[in-house]
Amino acid sequence: MASQTSGELKPRRVLLFSGHMIDSPTRKEPRFPADKEPIAAKAIGDLLDQIAVEPGDLAICGGACGGDLLFAEAALARGLSIAIYLPFEEDKFLAKSVDFADADWRSRYFAAKSQAAFHIATEELGPLKADENPFERDNLWMLQVATGCGAEKVDFICLWNGAGGDGPGGTEHLMQEVQKKGGQTHWLDTRQLWS
Repeated sequence: MASQTSGELKPRRVLLFSGHMIDSPTRKEPRFPADKEPIAAKAIGDLLDQIAVEPGDLAICGGACGGDLLFAEAALARGLSIAIYLPFEEDKFLAKSVDFADADWRSRYFAAKSQAAFHIATEELGPLKADENPFERDNLWMLQVATGCGAEKVDFICLWNGAGGDGPGGTEHLMQEVQKKGGQTHWLDTRQLWS
């Protein structure tokens, strides 16, 4: 995988995020119902305050509706630099990971993007190999950038129910990879948050 650094940035701390998207209207088993958004937003913001993030710290995430964008918004509100990483072309990403949720997620995505360093895997890493999953590759890319700043600086934050994902490359995958690298993990367990 090509090495991608965060430019000349030498952040004091790097926050890496992964978490559930808002549920699709057709989702059978609820995981992140839209009405839980305020609870998730508060939990993410409270955690950033608790771990004492500072302006200039780097926040790395995807751009999906739900956890990613709530994290990006909380980071921006606290003066952090943000970097958004997409697994594939933006139009395809918006269709798969933003637009299905309706509400105002599309405008929130573009608001976050306008203040972020923005990266698209298929443009910067090249086409997927036959045996590669785009979401797993994106996870590993974000982790590589985060740990490139110093593994000891990485705080991994996840908004997750503890179950396997809907496919490869979800939050569980990134958590396992972070643990292999020895990063600090902060788990916002949605089973507790929603109860």
